[in-house]
Amino acid sequence: MKPFIEEALARAYYRVKPWMSRRFQIMLRSAVAKYKRYIFQNVWPIDPEAGATPPGFPGWPQGRRFSVVLTHDVDTARGVARCEQLMALEQELGFRSSFNFVAYDYHLPPALRNKLVSHGFEVGVHGLEHNRKLYESAESFERHAVQINNYLKEWGAVGFRSPCVYHNFEWLHQLDIIYEASAFDTDPFEPQSDGLKTIFPVQQNKVPGREYVVLPYTLPQDFTMFILFREKDISIWKEKLRWIAEHGGMALLITHPDYMSFDGNIGYDEYPHELYRDLLDHIRTEYEGQYWHQLPQEVACFWNKSMCKL
Repeated sequence: MKPFIEEALARAYYRVKPWMSRRFQIMLRSAVAKYKRYIFQNVWPIDPEAGATPPGFPGWPQGRRFSVVLTHDVDTARGVARCEQLMALEQELGFRSSFNFVAYDYHLPPALRNKLVSHGFEVGVHGLEHNRKLYESAESFERHAVQINNYLKEWGAVGFRSPCVYHNFEWLHQLDIIYEASAFDTDPFEPQSDGLKTIFPVQQNKVPGREYVVLPYTLPQDFTMFILFREKDISIWKEKLRWIAEHGGMALLITHPDYMSFDGNIGYDEYPHELYRDLLDHIRTEYEGQYWHQLPQEVACFWNKSMCKL
């Protein structure tokens, strides 16, 4: 689909979205996604062009085959309430992750942020509001950037992911970040679907002194798989992970505690958290000793050591 058509459709959708029920929104998005899944089957979940190794890439630390990065976008208060359960699950299986929070849409207890960081996890900013206002215009982005930078400083965060994974790599130089995580190798189901066609980080150097690293997500989002497509297992994740490992790339995943059910009651916009557990179990058993598992900020600093010292 041409970019200007996608943009027009996205604008129209977000204008009428406040008047649509959540259930109807998901039904509509699911219908569109299923159509796109058919027409983009040659580039999703795997885009063969994305596997090329960047020139001069020395390989991952410790001689590991590929890297694993886990991230979570917390879109609603329901997600906030489940963060500690998700953290405990990952700790149990020997993983760490980053949690990206929206500044204005819900109450985020400072104690929760502090607990995550004190347990070796990371906190990032996921915009001021979970909508497309940030990217309405250059002026809008500039206004938002001031407040986003304030939250980055207050939270001790160095990473950003835009709501709805919109991105403009030139504007993003205004943020005080070392990495940005709103892009992807291939994802035709997002309103801005211009994939980077790489499963490796990408350095953004256009503004000297304000460089940052783009960390694209390379595994399909949980919302796409389990809410829009109603997948019943993690075969797609396994297939993509195998391909990333074969090409020595970065397996970066976005999941949402908002959609994970931890109590066995599965709503129309939820899936059993056991599916996420299955993925973590698969990684640590099938690929034991083969992957370099780090937080996003650590991967960004590895990719451009001049930006930070951890």
